[in-house]
Amino acid sequence: MHSVSIVIPAYNEETNIRLGAIDKVLFYLEKQIYDWELIIVDDGSTDKTRYLLDEVSRSDKRIRLIINPHQGKAATVISGMQHAKHSIIVFSDLDQATPIDQLEKILPWFERGFDIVIGSRNSTREGAPIIRRIMAKGFIILRSYVLGLGDISDTQCGFKAFKREITENIFSRLLLYKKGKIVSGAKVTAGFDIETLFVSKKFGYKIKEVPVEWHYVETRRVNPLKDSLQGIHDIIMIRINSLRKLYS
Repeated sequence: MHSVSIVIPAYNEETNIRLGAIDKVLFYLEKQIYDWELIIVDDGSTDKTRYLLDEVSRSDKRIRLIINPHQGKAATVISGMQHAKHSIIVFSDLDQATPIDQLEKILPWFERGFDIVIGSRNSTREGAPIIRRIMAKGFIILRSYVLGLGDISDTQCGFKAFKREITENIFSRLLLYKKGKIVSGAKVTAGFDIETLFVSKKFGYKIKEVPVEWHYVETRRVNPLKDSLQGIHDIIMIRINSLRKLYS
């Protein structure tokens, strides 16, 4: 049986924490028979997120809080994954747009020989604004044409799981959002997921995409125009990096 590390990035999530998002995760995990740990990485929050998470981490030795300067979601997730110790590492959004119980759909695929299992929201995008759906369609077309990722229908779902043994090889090679660069304001880093999957495919890891439950959650971190332009830039840079053989 696998053991599981859950990595959750947090940036100014005071509201979601007070609404019980972390409580839902813990309620689910405490019912599981496998070994688990919850790693929450604070990305330099400026509200009371860190204070609330510190209280949570003191309640159970299986909960760890990592405090980082503000570097954006990509660097925050990578930091958490580098600290994970169990055989399967999952990263999930704190707002639980994809509920933690969707792990039940993800974990069995590792027993079937897959190295990476990712959630797909394509059948459950109801509730998302039309502009978000347009962004998603545009992303699919562009990444398929430029990067050859057409066999993956949803690269952006914030619910992905990896065998721990392959994570160092993948995440040490990512170039777009290297850990250590301090940023300001919300930083969605759309290209992080795409680069992760592009590098994973380049090294021949077996990827399984699984439909998961998903609920639209309003967030001020998403700026349709800004994020679309950043996504286009990231896709082009991944292609350029690949042509320059920087992912070897």
